[in-house]
Amino acid sequence: MVTGTPAREWAVRALRAAPVPVALVVLVALAGVVLGRVYADPLLTRLMVGAAVGSVAVSVAARRLASWLVAPLSVAALAGWTLLSLRLAASHAALPGGLGEVAADAARNAIPRLLTAMIPVQPTPDTVLVPVVAAWLAGLTAAEVAVRAGRVLAGYLPPALLYAGALYVVGPNAEPAVGPTVLFAAVAAVGLAAPGRRPDPATDADPVAGLAPAVRAAVRLRLAAASAAGLVLVVALAALLAPVVAGQVDARPVDPRRYVEPPQVESLDENPLIRISGWALNPDQRLLDVRTVVGPAEGGPPRIRLAVLSDYDGVTWRVGATYRNAGRILPAVEPAPGATTEAVRQEITVGDLTGRLLPAVPTPREVGGARVAYDPASGTLIRPEGLVPGLRYEVSSVRERPDVNLVSTANVPAGDAVARVLRVPDGAPEQLRRLAAQLAEANGAPYARADAIATFLAEHYRLTADAPSGHAYPNLTFFLFGPRNGGGQRGTSEQFAAAFAVLGRLAGLPTRVVVGFAPNADGPVRAADAYAWPEVLFDGVGWVSFDPLPRPDSAPRPVEEDFRPQPEEPPPSEVPAPTEQPSASPPAAASAPDRARGGPGTPVLVGGGVGGLVLVVGAVLAALAATRRRLSRSRLDRGAPGERVAGAWRELTDALRLAGRPAGSDLAAAEVAERARRALAEARAATGASPADDRASDDRASGGDVGELAGLVNQVAFAPGSTTGQQADRAATLVTAYGEALRDARPRWRRLWWRVHPGPLRWRR
Repeated sequence: MVTGTPAREWAVRALRAAPVPVALVVLVALAGVVLGRVYADPLLTRLMVGAAVGSVAVSVAARRLASWLVAPLSVAALAGWTLLSLRLAASHAALPGGLGEVAADAARNAIPRLLTAMIPVQPTPDTVLVPVVAAWLAGLTAAEVAVRAGRVLAGYLPPALLYAGALYVVGPNAEPAVGPTVLFAAVAAVGLAAPGRRPDPATDADPVAGLAPAVRAAVRLRLAAASAAGLVLVVALAALLAPVVAGQVDARPVDPRRYVEPPQVESLDENPLIRISGWALNPDQRLLDVRTVVGPAEGGPPRIRLAVLSDYDGVTWRVGATYRNAGRILPAVEPAPGATTEAVRQEITVGDLTGRLLPAVPTPREVGGARVAYDPASGTLIRPEGLVPGLRYEVSSVRERPDVNLVSTANVPAGDAVARVLRVPDGAPEQLRRLAAQLAEANGAPYARADAIATFLAEHYRLTADAPSGHAYPNLTFFLFGPRNGGGQRGTSEQFAAAFAVLGRLAGLPTRVVVGFAPNADGPVRAADAYAWPEVLFDGVGWVSFDPLPRPDSAPRPVEEDFRPQPEEPPPSEVPAPTEQPSASPPAAASAPDRARGGPGTPVLVGGGVGGLVLVVGAVLAALAATRRRLSRSRLDRGAPGERVAGAWRELTDALRLAGRPAGSDLAAAEVAERARRALAEARAATGASPADDRASDDRASGGDVGELAGLVNQVAFAPGSTTGQQADRAATLVTAYGEALRDARPRWRRLWWRVHPGPLRWRR
């Protein structure tokens, strides 16, 4: 019978050599445990454990080979395990595409997406690639140093660095890793107690047994002294460092995500509200195709939300969201108390819709077929790579219906937490403030105020598809109070939603504007289905949408009937033109002339009347000219640089109106500049001015200069706060030169009338 002595010796040697490799596997795997605390499920931890086992096993199995062969073998095994991990992660996240496409995308974007991913992180190919590769390399390096070279303590350095890196990446997004850290130290101590380099195989006896007794005693004494000194050093370090380490347990670590910029929306998506008018003019444009797999039981197809706009600066509404890379499962949000919820699952195919904003029924909970980034505050999605025709994805949402009884009695929040959606920018027109105050005074409760604003807009204004885009203060003022026969009191859902949100904030309501679609049924979602609606935030209820649009079968009432206060006496038959000059007090009525008394004759009276009329007309013209000059100086010289550039632009549009070439409000800045060039050229051609005569004027007010002014206006509109004082001075110089050139190209009497024309004093801005 075979005694099995060689096998037994091999088993003994394997058991003696096992503690160090096992310790290395555990140390690397603990880094996966620590990092997995911020992941949505344990897939990453399992993949990192597999990388730890595989890397150490390959190194141990190849320990008898030449050292230069180990790295190629291990890298080949690493490639195989990495591809398997990416395939598992892609299948787990239900991402489309082949393995090569998935691997290439993960390799390009792994680090930024890992550091910008939403917590909890979904284990997708781009969020597992770096941890898996790092775990394998740490295991390989540690095994080569600790097992092959026999330097166990030095071999602990790669797992320790990996563990520290995992702690740093987690940052403050998880509870302190006290348990894994204690286990890490304990396993490291066990590995040190059983070093990886075995004694000489010829003997297991005491290595100093063959020495002389005196020498043997001295060697053993030195070993004992060294062990005692090491023990004292370890105890001393533990006593000194333990309080420091314990004190850091509750300290909040630095979050590395603050150093990495999250995914951003394009300028096209920063304010999708301005796209409403363009869609309204192309109602048949096919933007999406929607198929509802699971839908609400009643109420028709749900609205699809595209963007939420919470920031308003008096010129434009902006998204202002912070998007984080997310996986298939999105963070859940508890529904409001009393709200009923319905599950909605839709398959959406992108058509002509462009940008990065990804449409979904609010509030999305799961997305398949597309890699997305998510903003939990607004519940909106983007696709960082942008939308392309034919993109198909599936989104599951939870649709909330607030309790009407709670809404009607709920209050609205206040304080710093909602300051963003309560902010009213400076410069709000007085008419808007008066209207908001009137609606708020008659309705005390928040819901009553919001409903009153929606009702007022629905009853007094017309919904039209050809209304020009714009929701700055001047646009809203013209929409609310402009003359009906001049284009006022009509607009698209852009103006209705923006006016509601601004009036609501002036009335103390936290509001925001939402852009989306309201399809009538499954199938194509066309541009005609796009519209905007406002929402109000209520305590204990959440965001509640309102509909300020008029009913199709209702005729709007004039605004003047319900807004402007009724005068105490009958109004005059003719309304005097408004003026910035205070009206003079009317003279006291003279008593009837006494025919018995003598008085001045008729020639004297006629001459005096004519002379007085000339003086009055001259005084009026002088006052108009002075007022016009003062208005121009206030526009060009006062205020912030952005306000001065806007004032220069108003001077340009006033000059065009004085020349009989007004620029419509629907024209872009570049189109207005082109109209200004043509107006100047035609005026010079009509007066017979030659280029040689007006060379200086051409140099000062050429079409290129007007185009430069248009560029400055666009900069103010789309990059508020970036305009400098020098640019404002340049705008003033350009518009002054252009106005003088356009005025000088007109007949002499028209030049005089140009200086005193009262139009710029009363034209609406």
